[in-house]
Amino acid sequence: MFLFDEVDFVQTQNLPLGNLWYFLPFGYLLTILIETPILLIGLSPKLSLKQRLMCGVWLTACTYPIVVLVLPTLLYGEARWIYLAVAETFAPVGECVLFWLAFRGREIEWIRSLVAIVIANLASFGIGEVLNYFGWFGLF
Repeated sequence: MFLFDEVDFVQTQNLPLGNLWYFLPFGYLLTILIETPILLIGLSPKLSLKQRLMCGVWLTACTYPIVVLVLPTLLYGEARWIYLAVAETFAPVGECVLFWLAFRGREIEWIRSLVAIVIANLASFGIGEVLNYFGWFGLF
């Protein structure tokens, strides 16, 4: 029916919860390795290098457990596209809100920063899908 339902991916939303806990630290590290360089370049240069670096670690730390542990539990047994739609909307929106809460009132380049957060999330999603397609997450 949908593109994502046709491919035999590892469906994280259908894995036992114990496997999701096992996957969490590896996926988190991979995600920050992908997203942090994009945020270092893309976030407003009015933020210090240390602040941009911390955003790469902190924003993912706030949303990743929800995407990997909570949403798969809530959407257990649902079609993959539903999980992807919810998770991949939640992560960038949540991170944009958290970023705004942390830096509101400051004179920074808001559009640039929020676009960078969305691009970073799209990049980690895309690379994760490629790794998943080639079975590199087969251990989980």
